[in-house]
Amino acid sequence: MRRWCPFLLCFIGVVIGGCMNQKGSSKASSEANSNTKEAQSVVLGFWGVRYQVKDVSHSVAFYTKQLGLKLDQQNLPAFAQISVGNLKLILGGPGASGSDRMPDGRQQEPGGWNRVVLQVTDLPARIEELKKAGLRFRNEMEMGPGGKQILLEDPDGNPIELFEPVTRP
Repeated sequence: MRRWCPFLLCFIGVVIGGCMNQKGSSKASSEANSNTKEAQSVVLGFWGVRYQVKDVSHSVAFYTKQLGLKLDQQNLPAFAQISVGNLKLILGGPGASGSDRMPDGRQQEPGGWNRVVLQVTDLPARIEELKKAGLRFRNEMEMGPGGKQILLEDPDGNPIELFEPVTRP
């Protein structure tokens, strides 16, 4: 099951993303759309992923220099946004409004298992390069029916899945 999880998460994301971008053409779909018109207007689209970090400038250096993402904007020491393709990664540090304590007192913090999945080519070569640069991995490369993957950690322990999909003929 563990080997299937990343594949299933990617598949679910593609399905949800595809469904969110399609207009219903059937009568049942039209009826559902009219019944849920208010609910559909709440979400305009996918904006990005927020990671809580301890040091925004250190994280920006990691994502831009080690992984090659683009810096879109920053307001140090609290916030930065980096991107690759259509993915926006929002880095919230101490003092950022997106890092504030919850009303029940819980503090938002880095780490966990939810993650962004970044597509790469030649995953074994990327792993070797990143290991030589001293970066930390949570596991060894795994292979599943959807491709190869490994979990890299950013400087604050947030996981990043590097994924090389299976090439189909």
